[in-house]
Amino acid sequence: MRGREFNSELRCLFLSKKILIINGPNLNRLGKREPDLYGSSSLNDLEEMLRNEASGFDMELDFFQANVEGAIIDRLHQAESDAAAVIINPGAFTHYSYAIRDAIASIHIPVLEVHISNVHAREEFRSTSVTAPVCAGQISGLGFESYTAGLYYFARRLTNE
Repeated sequence: MRGREFNSELRCLFLSKKILIINGPNLNRLGKREPDLYGSSSLNDLEEMLRNEASGFDMELDFFQANVEGAIIDRLHQAESDAAAVIINPGAFTHYSYAIRDAIASIHIPVLEVHISNVHAREEFRSTSVTAPVCAGQISGLGFESYTAGLYYFARRLTNE
């Protein structure tokens, strides 16, 4: 909730323990695109790894990937009614999509931004995120474990709420 405490109205949403994982542009190319940065595992491999991790927390995951900004915005809007929280890797949209930023800010469930590579150790433009300020936090540079860290974060939040 953008650095704020979750309010009691949202508590009922957390009982569902459904986490939406959104992957933005070009993440469907994992395993093929710049394996030196992103590794040789595919998006399907990532999803399977996360399903295995989530089963230990009794969490349900829903996966969505789009290369189109509007599709991501539409899915964020929908998430408010069918998910307890969102983990998003906006890809390149991280750095310039004020529309996705506004969609995140407009929903009343927590959103966590993740990145596979360390965006702060890459090209200068990648160190600026327009979406992170409206997210609960940002995790980057841990490979697929960035997503796993997000799952752990929400598992603890869902249990403690």
